[in-house]
Amino acid sequence: MSTIGAVESLWRYPIKSMRGEELNEAFLGFSGVYGDRIFAFTSSASPVGFPYLTAREQREMLQYRPHFRNPDKAARPINLAESESMGPGLTPLYADRSDLMLDIETPTGENFAIDDAALIRMLRDGVAGVPELTLVRSDRAMTDCRPVSLLSVQSTLQLGEELGTLVDPRRFRANIYLDLHAVGGFSENGYVGRSLRIGSKVVISILERDPRCVMITLNPDTGESRPEFLRQVARAHDGMAGVYGAVLVEGMVRKGDAVAVVA
Repeated sequence: MSTIGAVESLWRYPIKSMRGEELNEAFLGFSGVYGDRIFAFTSSASPVGFPYLTAREQREMLQYRPHFRNPDKAARPINLAESESMGPGLTPLYADRSDLMLDIETPTGENFAIDDAALIRMLRDGVAGVPELTLVRSDRAMTDCRPVSLLSVQSTLQLGEELGTLVDPRRFRANIYLDLHAVGGFSENGYVGRSLRIGSKVVISILERDPRCVMITLNPDTGESRPEFLRQVARAHDGMAGVYGAVLVEGMVRKGDAVAVVA
């Protein structure tokens, strides 16, 4: 087993397309990061195959801050100690839905329950066609493709060098940012088809490169668009940045955990 780097930071996004939160530790399960993208808003104006309202249509979504009402219960499965002591065969359980509810801080500093009709009206304002929005909830992360996304900080540094500007890694909304030590940017591509161990237990199979869209052009704090980010990724990196993975062995990961190739 060869160590290739460490976890630089961990992130989850409780509501799809709203601001994420950095974590010191996270539970990685078969369905993704615990608490990640478990809520979303669907839009009557969106395609059937991708029904969600995102910052593509409502840029202010990036400035909305979700907060779990019970952060301790949102941190890890409620039976984690029991499941780990028994080994494979006992499935970690999510907390009750009522314990994973959220409140949202708006860009103006107001706070609303996630199911407040006033919040939906605010999100709908400024969206073309004034579509009907519906709150949806899932026990599985409502990611665009695979359960877990990873990106090396070296890739964002290289992209910044190519563009002649600083690149905020948060543009890419990854779950796990990797420090691959001395290796150059976009080297995570080389682990597609292989498995990585993070920390003492978690194993992730790296399945494919991550195709990028207009979301990376949006400033994560202001929503301001910089189209050159997507153009450069398309021109120099086949439209891809980072990789997608599936969890093979569940468990807790922490900031600073070693990352190693296991297969």
